[in-house]
Amino acid sequence: MKIRVLGCSGAIAKDCRTTSFLIDSDVLIDAGTGVGDLTLDEMCAINYVFLTHSHLDHVAALPLMVDAVASQRNVALKIYALTGTIAALKAHIFNNVIWPDFSVIPSISAPFVSFHEIAVGEITHIMGKTIEALPAVHTVPAVGYSVSAGGPCWVFTGDTERNPALWQRLEQLSVAMLVIETAFSNREKDLARRSLHLSPVALAEELEFINPEKRFPIFITHTKPFETELIMDEIAEFDGVLPTGRHMAHDIRWLKAGQVFEV
Repeated sequence: MKIRVLGCSGAIAKDCRTTSFLIDSDVLIDAGTGVGDLTLDEMCAINYVFLTHSHLDHVAALPLMVDAVASQRNVALKIYALTGTIAALKAHIFNNVIWPDFSVIPSISAPFVSFHEIAVGEITHIMGKTIEALPAVHTVPAVGYSVSAGGPCWVFTGDTERNPALWQRLEQLSVAMLVIETAFSNREKDLARRSLHLSPVALAEELEFINPEKRFPIFITHTKPFETELIMDEIAEFDGVLPTGRHMAHDIRWLKAGQVFEV
């Protein structure tokens, strides 16, 4: 299974694209501005989109991508998301005001997109891949995802704050790689807490929940462009030793757009 990082920034700027991951060639996890770097043929090959939540940095490219390739598709693009996320998309994007309602265009019987509700803990099997919706704690209904192709899984937390249910589930999974958000630096830790994002100090507390016998690389995503260097410096302060003094066996790195991983 190949994971291509299309975007992993918490905002836009030159060379900064917001969250989106391409799994193999047919599954998209979130649809941030990084989708815009795909060719038309690559967009046409995507048949399934799994959204973590409705915030703009995770869905901004979705309506534009559908419009770009709709005339070349003969089946609906399937969009999987929580009930609340789908409701938000219908109310605020595909509403015939911001963008056409592609769930009934060109016809109700043969639309450009179809919406499919999922729930936390639900597992979807698609083209040899197993995709599980993981719990997340955010200001709107949200999930993370684990994706596997028969072996250890790639895990993406989505946007989340402290999330004990996630660590309980990861204890039961074989994890090959964890992508976890850290949107704000410690100087913004109060804002991070209010907006239900992680800061380095909160991240360190969360990583304490990982079984020390489990080892896998950890990649930091969703950093604000102006704060990325500071965030990674603050993470480096505990990379190796966690706040309680427990040795940190995991390799912590900054995720970058354009990286490709095989799991």
